[in-house]
Amino acid sequence: MQQTANHHDAERVVGYTLHGRRYLNVTNRCTLRCAFCPKFNKTWDVQGYGLRMHADPTVAEMIEAVGDPAQWDAVVFCGLGEPTLRLEDILEVAREVKARGARSVRINTDGLANLVHDRDVTPEMAGCIDALSISLNAQDELTYERHCRPKLPGSHAALLDFARKARAHVPEVTLTAVDGLAGVDIAACEAIARDLGVGFRRRVLDKVG
Repeated sequence: MQQTANHHDAERVVGYTLHGRRYLNVTNRCTLRCAFCPKFNKTWDVQGYGLRMHADPTVAEMIEAVGDPAQWDAVVFCGLGEPTLRLEDILEVAREVKARGARSVRINTDGLANLVHDRDVTPEMAGCIDALSISLNAQDELTYERHCRPKLPGSHAALLDFARKARAHVPEVTLTAVDGLAGVDIAACEAIARDLGVGFRRRVLDKVG
């Protein structure tokens, strides 16, 4: 189906594989403008895969890019953008790949879906999303806004509320923070995750994928 894309996207990467997991490049659009995001440094490559797109892939293209879901440790909605901006589409893909035998389906997200869609979307994830990796990235709003430059006010509080609500519907919820950003207190970020009753993972600056 690649040939149906416009000529700018002849080499568009919809699916890419890292560490036995199949990642789906959902969109380049995002709710944040993170200063440390590779694309703001004109770098669109992740582990050798060029992820810049001029058009989002269709639901059919994403399903096709997964292939046989059972061969992967996990199917992950990711890319250099925010997957939940296309919430209905990714949930449709998730339901389909689960029906075809996917072991685990994960969304890598900024946790702002409820804020963007103006409703609690976490119940819609029940049964088709197994894991959420949520970018906390800072222990307080000031540090978060400095590094993540959110487009919507109240983003830091919204992502914490999203993580809290997601626990009831998604089996595995993990907050992440990037070690190496000025003013980011990793121990404080981990404490926030512990207080919320979710997991925590430390990420390393400039190491993507």
